[in-house]
Order: sequence, then structure tokens, then C-alpha cells
Amino acid sequence: MKELTKREEQFCTLYALLQNETEAARLAGFKLTPKKSGVRMLEREEIRKRISEKKAEFEDTATAKAGLRRLAFGSIADAVKLMQNSILDPDELDLFMVSDLKIGASGITEIKFFDRHKALESLACLEGAANDSDGALPFYKALENSAKIVSEKREENE
Repeated sequence: MKELTKREEQFCTLYALLQNETEAARLAGFKLTPKKSGVRMLEREEIRKRISEKKAEFEDTATAKAGLRRLAFGSIADAVKLMQNSILDPDELDLFMVSDLKIGASGITEIKFFDRHKALESLACLEGAANDSDGALPFYKALENSAKIVSEKREENE
């Protein structure tokens, strides 16, 4: 399988995010015939394979980010309820934030929570890993390119 060009790679990233071949092709730099270019790109096996890989990367990252956000910003209210009243059914409580739960011989409940600071640091690392070489997230880069195109079209019409 031949290696993809920078523009083809960018198309794959944009298509995985936008699910629109014309827009992805336009933003990747195929300006003359973006619709035709997008359709042609999707006909190629190596392009479809790379798009699938990109989608999987985004899904994996999205799941991890969602969990880390929940740890970083989630509520401990149900854990406090459990600590105050041991009669509650733990299956009905949201204990996602709890890392360890111990009930001592004397009946004292000890609850340890995941470290919010570490969750935020991990989230920041994941966000940083999603950055491309110039530091912009592909989606934001796509938005920026779209805004630039709209601005150029507006200037042409004036």
C-alpha cells in the first residue's frame, strides 16, 4: 500500500470528523473540484482504511475523555449518601468517582475517591495527543479553514 500524501491524510482526518466528502476535500485543499475529488478519494481502498483508523482513534479518545471528564467534574453526592446511610442499595448509586470503599470492623466507612487533579492532567495529555504538528486540533483547523473560505467568498462578491 502506498503512503498517503499530506493532503490525502488531511482529507481522511476531516472526513472522519465531518462525514462529508465534499467539505473534507475542500478543507484538505482540493479546491477546483472538491465534490469529485472527495468521491474519488472514497473509492480508494487505502483511503477508506485510513478513515476507519481515524474514526477508531477518535472514538477511543472520546470514550477516554468522557470518563476523565466524569472523574474530574463528577459529583460525589451518592458516595456521601452511602457513607451517611449504609441501608442504601449501592446498585442504585452513582459511585463512578469512588476508587476504594472499606467498611472497618468498627463499622466506620472509608471512601477513597479518584484524584481529580490526575484526571485533569490525563485529560490535558489526551487533548495534547490529539494535536497535530502545528498545535491545532484537526476539527478546529477545519473550522478555521471553513471560516477563511467563507471570508474569501464574501470578499469576492463585494
